[in-house]
Amino acid sequence: MGYYNSALLPRAIALACGSRHFSSWRTEATQGLAGRVIEVGFGSGANVAYYPDAVDSLVALEPSDLARRLAGRALKRTSVKVALSAAVGEKIPFDSASFDAALATFVLCTVADPQAVLSELRRVLVPGGTLHFLEHGISGDPKVSKWQNRLDPLETRLAGGCHLTRDAASLISDAGFQVTSLRKGYGPGPRPWSYFSVGTALNPRPAP
Repeated sequence: MGYYNSALLPRAIALACGSRHFSSWRTEATQGLAGRVIEVGFGSGANVAYYPDAVDSLVALEPSDLARRLAGRALKRTSVKVALSAAVGEKIPFDSASFDAALATFVLCTVADPQAVLSELRRVLVPGGTLHFLEHGISGDPKVSKWQNRLDPLETRLAGGCHLTRDAASLISDAGFQVTSLRKGYGPGPRPWSYFSVGTALNPRPAP
């Protein structure tokens, strides 16, 4: 991974994404989570403060050793039972239909194979379970998206593979989820980096 990706980048991400300016977006993304939940791309635990009381337990997937260590402070401030795992979202080490809900925030922009991650989330969610998401991606404003396409190669190199040009809602739909709520808009920060999609998607039940 190199020193930059393993030691510096997780700290930079924790600082940037842990800002209080993201509070309303994280509150919206986590609203309605309940039961046994899995979170992919847990990072330094920026979502922990927003888990509803209805969350019984949470499995947090985070492959970065440093990010898991940085999450320690957040975990001390929650009553939710959180189990940290170094597993990656492309290969979730849990049985099918193990979770009632899933949470992904600023994950689909970065993973190498978002469809593999979403396929695994569909597998481990119960039929009728929900995926809650908060992602940044391609803007609907041509002036902004033009800059996003220009900056994307540099972004992927400097930000651990993060892309500015992915459309999270389309990726989620293409994976077989049914998007049930979706709000798009600009969050905090420069516009090429701050066009957000927040919502929920249903893991459909098999046809009878």
